[in-house]
Amino acid sequence: MLQLHFAKDPLPDTVSNDFQNLNKFNEQQFVSLTEILCQFLLEPKESDRFMTKLSEFAGENGMSVGPLKGLVKNVLLLPHGALKKNLTAEQVKEDLLTLGVNEDKASHFSDQWRVHYPVLSRLAVGQTLMVNQLVDMEWKFGVTVGTSELQKVGNIFLQLKLVIRKGNTTENIYMELTLPQFYNFLHEMERAKASMDCFS
Repeated sequence: MLQLHFAKDPLPDTVSNDFQNLNKFNEQQFVSLTEILCQFLLEPKESDRFMTKLSEFAGENGMSVGPLKGLVKNVLLLPHGALKKNLTAEQVKEDLLTLGVNEDKASHFSDQWRVHYPVLSRLAVGQTLMVNQLVDMEWKFGVTVGTSELQKVGNIFLQLKLVIRKGNTTENIYMELTLPQFYNFLHEMERAKASMDCFS
């Protein structure tokens, strides 16, 4: 069974096969497809434009749009899962390699993840807070003691607990962030507060 960072449960074979199908794309095709995916992740409400871009991509490269949409839907499971678990670019790359994606493509995708992650994580937190009212927030620092990755031992990380109100009940959301991710998160929260202060 494949051990993946972004998914707890085993993936269906169709999903694993679609990740391996990424190896059939040439370099330029893969770069273009990754760009389309990242644009959609950054602007999830623009689904019509996303579908148009996919249709154009299929037409330009002599592909059927149906199978391409199926492939993209499965590939998007990784960034969505990675966002929920706050995965680093290295962990995203490890998952891609585990799923059979070749080194060059896994490196390119994880590099794009590194570039876009700060904005994507802000959007994810923003969507959570937009739908739900933030009641309380707690954080505590920790140090990695035991891990299969030697270089990670001694790394400082931060556990974040958001208490949000959903209707008449409250729910706890837990996130684990590296120190740079936490500082970036704090910076974005300060910017959001400053924006809110402008309206009050």
